[in-house]
Amino acid sequence: MIPLHDDNPTEIYPVVTVAIIVAAVLVFLWEASLGPERIEAAVYSLGVIPAVLLDRAQLPPELALVPPGATILTSMFLHGGFMHLAGNMLYLWIFGNNVEDAMGHVRFAVFYLVCGIVAVFGQVIQNPGSEVPMIGASGAISGILGAYLLLYPHARVLVLIPIGFVMQTVRLPAGWVLGFWFVAQLVSSAVSSGEAGVAWFAHIGGFIAGMVLIPIFKRRGTRLFQPSRFSR
Repeated sequence: MIPLHDDNPTEIYPVVTVAIIVAAVLVFLWEASLGPERIEAAVYSLGVIPAVLLDRAQLPPELALVPPGATILTSMFLHGGFMHLAGNMLYLWIFGNNVEDAMGHVRFAVFYLVCGIVAVFGQVIQNPGSEVPMIGASGAISGILGAYLLLYPHARVLVLIPIGFVMQTVRLPAGWVLGFWFVAQLVSSAVSSGEAGVAWFAHIGGFIAGMVLIPIFKRRGTRLFQPSRFSR
């Protein structure tokens, strides 16, 4: 199930959402300009390594470009490939603009970072001894999905569903789409071997953080569980 668009209008231009997308794309272009060895070095230097973050291991001096705590931020703008970037930015664009609309620019920026931080520690707590770098905006974006679920569960989302060899589009309530997404993360985390791969617990932690924080970060007068206000 791939979301393509939501029928949920906004009142303000999503400045922060667009800025995050632009920054992530620019960082990816920088990554693409590096050779394989330099890309790997950049990921180890700027990605979150749980064992290093918790001071259970240390990077070689030539890779320790920033303090371990700073990698929580830098890791959010690195991606492991074009599809990783494209998937994250698609979800951010579809759901981020409405969440930013409900919060305002500054609150949304803070919310995004806080969800990203919680997501990192969701994964770190699950595997504190890991020396595998964790990169990507997925955790912070998961927080946006959690917030959207509580704000606009009745908004309609156009999704692409593969049925055999045929791709079918259908409009579904956001509650179904995001609920399915979250269940998929839970199932994937349960069957995951725990080795290098997708940081499922970062997704789960970010999503829960978004749900918990949205009542605090939303603008006064913005209601949760709003009825559908799709434009067509």
